[in-house]
Amino acid sequence: MTRTAWFHCFAGVAGDMTLGALFGAGADPAAVTEIVSRLGVAGWSLGDEPVMRNGLTATRALVVAPPTHDHHRPYRDIRALVEQADLPPRVRDRALATFAALAEAEGALHGVDPEMVEFHEVGALDAIVDIVGTCAALEVLGIDVVVCSPISVGMGTIRAAHGVLPNPAPAVAELAARRGIPLVGLDEPLELATPTGVALMAALVSSYCRLPAGRVTATGMGAGGRDTAARPKVVQVLIVESDPTATSPSERLVVAETNLDDVTGEVLAHAVGRLLAEGALDAWVTPIVMKKGRPAHTLHALCPPALLPRLCDVMMVETGTLGVRCTTVDRHAAPRTTDTVDVGGQAIRIKRSGDRVKVEHDDAVAAAAVLDRPLRDVLAAAEQAGHQ
Repeated sequence: MTRTAWFHCFAGVAGDMTLGALFGAGADPAAVTEIVSRLGVAGWSLGDEPVMRNGLTATRALVVAPPTHDHHRPYRDIRALVEQADLPPRVRDRALATFAALAEAEGALHGVDPEMVEFHEVGALDAIVDIVGTCAALEVLGIDVVVCSPISVGMGTIRAAHGVLPNPAPAVAELAARRGIPLVGLDEPLELATPTGVALMAALVSSYCRLPAGRVTATGMGAGGRDTAARPKVVQVLIVESDPTATSPSERLVVAETNLDDVTGEVLAHAVGRLLAEGALDAWVTPIVMKKGRPAHTLHALCPPALLPRLCDVMMVETGTLGVRCTTVDRHAAPRTTDTVDVGGQAIRIKRSGDRVKVEHDDAVAAAAVLDRPLRDVLAAAEQAGHQ
């Protein structure tokens, strides 16, 4: 049986809310604490307490860590901390993937290499415990696949380490754009979705979809630190067991496409790259024959509905087309997880689906350049590491 955790982020998502939801679904805080303690960092404790949020009983994860001047931690130091700890492989890989997603987003925002990123709020000890603790709770519950609803975000402004920022926070927006995360804006002047919570979803979630079919075995409500009148400030999680040989749950997506007979191959290639950079799940070009026998191409992009307006704009701006047609499709995707393996000291992302391992090509190319090794050797080494 495959065990899936489906997170319903109707009121946003945060690291402590996600961990609290998993506690509510049955993850033993003592077992989670034991795994997190393997980081070898002292000065914290982890527990849980029942709370009420807008009339609903929920679980709040309590991370007690004294405030210190050491809350600015470089990404490379946090990565080393996780890599050197004696963590279960899935906990280690899921935590590394989460911190890597944050480093990529923060690096893009501040114009620095991800290796040079210094985390502020995320570098604090309680945020590290939230992330590694969530990955540990998934392991304690035996979760194979993580899926998620669209994530609700607030409006207005928020205050962070860099001062007053737009809401959703720039890191949240960057993560959503890079990973194709569907967001839903709510008319609430609160930080509903935090970078830590969204990074967990970006790294762990295989698809953003409705509740998948299967037998619900447990549920949990994870509470944040405040209550609101509009809706309970909680993340809901449902644990679902399903037969992995059965049909995969479907995901509602959109295909945007336009016919082009007056653009060059260079423009088409650039447009495909832009679409992927803006969050398209896939983008491709098909040769066609248009009216009067003219050779032409169709430019296609597959995306979540929330990204459709942005990708249509990209198509029009980059190609000069006067129109884009859109078709709603159902995608049946095999369950998968994203992990990280080490090849010669270089972190390379992989996707696992059943017994299959797919290496992230761009990571392998970058590692091959650093290691001065043939790409095919790095790909083979990463795939072998993924099977261990």
